[in-house]
Amino acid sequence: MKDYIEERAVEIAHYIIETKATVRQTAKKFGISKSTVHKDVTDRLIQINPALAGEARKILNVNKEERHIRGGLATREKYLHMHH
Repeated sequence: MKDYIEERAVEIAHYIIETKATVRQTAKKFGISKSTVHKDVTDRLIQINPALAGEARKILNVNKEERHIRGGLATREKYLHMHH
């Protein structure tokens, strides 16, 4: 694996852990796709640093469980600010 990819995977994991960021937020911050964030954390990082991968994975799982709530809140906000 290329060094910069390994470094990015580690950096992404630290970012997710420190900020509790979602995959989407992380992808935007690093200028990469959501699928790359996912692959870095789930596949690549496991080989480099399994403990770090586990920590990042926990946060992503929580975010995934809460996703429908955030979506509902965003929709509610949208309709609260609409003029009839």
